[in-house]
Amino acid sequence: MPALVVPKLSPGDRVQDPFLVNDVAQRSYQGGTMTVLTLGNHTGSIESAPFFDADQGKIAGVARGTVAQVIGEVTSYRDKRQLSVTSLRVLPAGTVPWGDLLPSVGDVSRYWKALDGWRAEIRGPRLRSVLDLFYEDPEFRARYEACPASPVGHHAELGGLLKHTAEVAAIARGIVRVTDADPDLVLAGVLLHDIGKLESYRWDGPFSTTDRGYLYGHVVLGSLMLERAVRGAHPMPCTPEELDLLQHLVLSHHGRQEFGAPVPPMTLEAEILHHADLASARTASMQGALGDDSLFEGEAHVTAKPVWQLDRRRAFRGRSDWGRGAGSGDR
Repeated sequence: MPALVVPKLSPGDRVQDPFLVNDVAQRSYQGGTMTVLTLGNHTGSIESAPFFDADQGKIAGVARGTVAQVIGEVTSYRDKRQLSVTSLRVLPAGTVPWGDLLPSVGDVSRYWKALDGWRAEIRGPRLRSVLDLFYEDPEFRARYEACPASPVGHHAELGGLLKHTAEVAAIARGIVRVTDADPDLVLAGVLLHDIGKLESYRWDGPFSTTDRGYLYGHVVLGSLMLERAVRGAHPMPCTPEELDLLQHLVLSHHGRQEFGAPVPPMTLEAEILHHADLASARTASMQGALGDDSLFEGEAHVTAKPVWQLDRRRAFRGRSDWGRGAGSGDR
């Protein structure tokens, strides 16, 4: 059966499908406390109608990360969709593939093709050898192609990290062409800058941050992973001084200390990596906001509220075809 497309649900639609419980929220009301679930699959999410005291038995044993078969009907409250649940049954772990429950970029082969093709062009054998410690490792590749680029925010999807990396590489390669930067070193920085996210995030349920992710952050974790891999190889694939250059790319790619960079960019290659990384993240956030109908009221072109992913800016989605679809006499 075709997957249920959650964003297209309308009041009156009946639902009988598996959902991932993305959140369980307790909210107060005049008579006590009610529970609201956020239910989702790989297409999007929807909040449940409140479960009041008399309904708590319906959600016994339900927690964030629970997978459940849900029966209900889409209703509307104050012009906002909600799912009135009539029945909810917790499913055993592994019953539904995570790819059906979590947002995903889909087929990732095109991203691997691009990155592996660019990696093959690197001329420095020591630089290639460092990258091979990761990108020739099947276990690393399997985890990297599944990991999201963030739990909530830009590229928060299965495969999001790989897609983000391919975007950063494409942007950085364009900048390199108008500078004197070392293209091989820039590409190496792109391929290494976010490896720490493999230890920072979880994707075997609702996307979340690991304990190590909170304690260190993905920038420092990536630096530690690089240090362990290079110094643990015998012989070392590069010199200590070359490792310092690679470490600087990882540690500085967020640009400023208040944004999570232990040091600011101090080389041309690090500066390019920082701006390419930022461009991929910011444009993905803008594209996501423009495509989220829940942020717009009716036919409005401007988001109803500022969007946190856009640094509390609003987004505008008015468009024009600039006459491309008009006849020769039209403007």
